[in-house]
Amino acid sequence: MKFVQKEFSFTFEEKKSKFIAFLFPYSMFDEIMAKLRIEHPKARHFVYAYRYLNEFGQIVENSSDDGEPKGTSGKPSLAVMAGAQIINSAVIIVRYFGGIKLGTGGLVRAYGDSVNEVIKIATFKEYQKLIIKTLECEYSELSLLEYLLNQEEINIKSKDFSTNVKLTIELTNEQFEHLNTLLSRNIKVL
Repeated sequence: MKFVQKEFSFTFEEKKSKFIAFLFPYSMFDEIMAKLRIEHPKARHFVYAYRYLNEFGQIVENSSDDGEPKGTSGKPSLAVMAGAQIINSAVIIVRYFGGIKLGTGGLVRAYGDSVNEVIKIATFKEYQKLIIKTLECEYSELSLLEYLLNQEEINIKSKDFSTNVKLTIELTNEQFEHLNTLLSRNIKVL
């Protein structure tokens, strides 16, 4: 499974109709939909599809035809995303009608193709299930620990400075097992 970390767009034309596909992180869905409705006031349809993982690790999917004939736009767009194993991402296709009716088959192809094209130009990151761990160290060891975490490309979520320093980190199980072999004895895993 994979996901995008920023917005990508691609314009696809079919019989004078314009399909502008926007692929972006799911967390930005409401913000980007509002922005697109303002930027494209003359557009006929704002078709969307999204897939994300909920807190139980289940894939949640949804799509909308936004006035296009039922099943001709949102579902094909969602099917392309599912086929490409994209999660935690959304796609909105802005359509400008070109005056020529495409028919149901033409719409399915046009929407599917526009999503395929934006996927081709997008940069993806491989999804990995992350765990949260807390490390505790003396102040004197903080810079060495931060250097080690940086070298191992482990994300520091927060730092708590009290008697000792507590670092909350986010990493995969494999990264944690490897990190455990590198930590000095003075660093506690809480």
